Amino acid sequence: MGRSRLTPEREAELYDAVLDLLREVGYDALTMDAVAARTRSSKATLYRQWQGKPELVARALRHCKPVSTGDVDTGTLRGDFAELVRRADEHGQVEKDAALMRGLGMAIHGNPDLHQALREVLLDPEVTGLNAMLQRGIDRGEIAADCPALDFAPHMLVGALIARQLIEDRPADGTFLSAYLDAVVLPALGV
Repeated sequence: MGRSRLTPEREAELYDAVLDLLREVGYDALTMDAVAARTRSSKATLYRQWQGKPELVARALRHCKPVSTGDVDTGTLRGDFAELVRRADEHGQVEKDAALMRGLGMAIHGNPDLHQALREVLLDPEVTGLNAMLQRGIDRGEIAADCPALDFAPHMLVGALIARQLIEDRPADGTFLSAYLDAVVLPALGV
């Protein structure tokens, strides 16, 4: 696939349009025709750049994510988590991402291609970054190498984003995430 044919600005414009459409109509109703119309491009251009809707959606989510676990290293695990929350909250992205991910969570069940694309493009890189962050914590002596909670760190973090909306009907904002990290994640890791 020749993604290089689009300028970074044009690619960003396309990704923004995809996410806007996702918020408006959801994954199942999103079509390549709608993306083409919204972005004044041809379906052929879209299919030359991306294999299809699952890859386009996954790459749009990845591109528009303002902070990545792999980009943060403050020197302490507590500092790394605080910086992740600060960056995400600063862009108001936590609430936007939560709404999108809830909608995509439903769509994943009936779309194995979407599930695969999200894993490859979005989830796996974040889990890899989180694991590197946790390994730095082990190397610095902040976390015991045999801490049983290490394997569950991604689950705890994803759970925080999903559970608050389900239980309290409110998004997991920066204040909630900071308190959750201090009360649940960091103690579970022995920090």
